[in-house]
Amino acid sequence: MSFPAAVLGTGQTHHVAKRGDVSMAGMCREAIDRALADSGLTMADIDAIVIGKAPDMFEGMMMPELYLADALGAPGKPLLRVHTAGSVGGSTACVAASMVQGGVHEKVLAIAWEKQSESNAMWALSIPVPFTMPVGAGAGGYFAPHVRSYIRRANAPLHVGAMVAAKDRRNGAKNPHAHLKQGNKTMEEVLASQVLWDPIRFDETCPSSDGACAVVIGGEESATAVEASGKKVGWIHATAMRTEPLAYAGRDQVSPQAGQEAAKALWAQAGITDPLAEIDAAEIYVPFSWFEPMWLENLGFAAPGDGWKLTDKGETEIGGTLPVNPSGGVLSSNPIGASGMIRFAEAAKQVMGRAGDYQVENARKALGHAYGGGSQYFSMWVVGSERR
Repeated sequence: MSFPAAVLGTGQTHHVAKRGDVSMAGMCREAIDRALADSGLTMADIDAIVIGKAPDMFEGMMMPELYLADALGAPGKPLLRVHTAGSVGGSTACVAASMVQGGVHEKVLAIAWEKQSESNAMWALSIPVPFTMPVGAGAGGYFAPHVRSYIRRANAPLHVGAMVAAKDRRNGAKNPHAHLKQGNKTMEEVLASQVLWDPIRFDETCPSSDGACAVVIGGEESATAVEASGKKVGWIHATAMRTEPLAYAGRDQVSPQAGQEAAKALWAQAGITDPLAEIDAAEIYVPFSWFEPMWLENLGFAAPGDGWKLTDKGETEIGGTLPVNPSGGVLSSNPIGASGMIRFAEAAKQVMGRAGDYQVENARKALGHAYGGGSQYFSMWVVGSERR
């Protein structure tokens, strides 16, 4: 049996290149306090805490949950850590939701963060890991061949990646929490920027950010109380997580099977038969611009080879058929451990009517999406303004 669950409130820090003014604990507490305030609750109301962070080597801090327990408000309460590489923010939200849906807790706080300035993700990704194939070139070098393969397979014009980058930077300029605020960025400027990993250009990549995100998830009683106060909640219609190995014979890294299966399960659970028509806003994990059309296909919004056409026609702009990353997405803010939860929180903000200058008009259902590892971990949810 599954009980109703809803997002009661969200909170984020202002994402920047370096937060030298606060520790990890202080940064996390900023997001937590904002989420509690947004939900109208205090830490005393929270029954359990779920935390998520990307690989410890990304910050050079092993098992930070040990010393963060007090700052996170965990003493005397259950504390659980989740780790699924870059998708961890989304997975953390899914795990927190499951605690409420399973009837274990009434109010759960989920928190995810990253302080990239305290280490080097490129270096951390280049360390040889036993029993896995070496990366050696960081995330961009790893994913660039997949982008080339997509472009060739879909016969996509080369300006599409630049269109995505310019769109997301324009959107990010409307978001007070975004790291990059480049509202005047044009497609021509993106195309003129330096190639880092062919065909990925400098302006088509995500920044390295320090930041944190928190969400408060509550059961039916808590959600009804928030609605009675005149505020909307984000009812959780469905969640899904799937995984596949990093490398196996015949693996399709352009459209991973785990992503397809997670999406299929998500739509079925949410009662959605036509995602493109029924989803009003999508926060999709796009760290390099070409992943927008790639994931549009993987998620079932477009047929194989057609994802770039949605972008090229302007359908993923705010006001289009499917606004993708109205918040500016990962291309505008990328505190890796928190990036997935930010996607989930931003989806919830859309259906709660709390997205401010980048609010999608009449957003009733929204998708939050995250992926991690070598495109092998996937987590996603559908939230709605109305209870199903």
